[in-house]
Amino acid sequence: MAQVAGHGEKLTRKAEQAVAALLQFPTIPEAAKAAGVSERTLYCWLQEEAFREQYRSARAELVRHAVKMVQKASGEAVEVLRIVMNNPESSPSSRVSAAKTVLELALKAVELEELESRLVALEARIQRYKEGGEWAV
Repeated sequence: MAQVAGHGEKLTRKAEQAVAALLQFPTIPEAAKAAGVSERTLYCWLQEEAFREQYRSARAELVRHAVKMVQKASGEAVEVLRIVMNNPESSPSSRVSAAKTVLELALKAVELEELESRLVALEARIQRYKEGGEWAV
């Protein structure tokens, strides 16, 4: 069992190692070997809610970290596009491609801002309705 007896939520050290191995290795057999447990044990742990939740949480944290890295590099990427777009020595197709990419990203940002604004307004209307107000149009 992946849980410490009597705790219900805390994973054993081996189970925590298995979660880390699942994040690092592409297959369950490789992850089991790296964690020092049998494949059968790892498959059983994957059936336990606490283990699955810990694994989901760890995967989500990895994705959040990757997104932060992409966001950090996005300024540099835009600068490269800007340099290519404005460089008269760049090929015309490279300059057009860079300009098109900049425009597409700018439009997407405006669309996301608009959607966020509309979502905030809709959430406010729902909250007012829940508090006993009218469903105003």
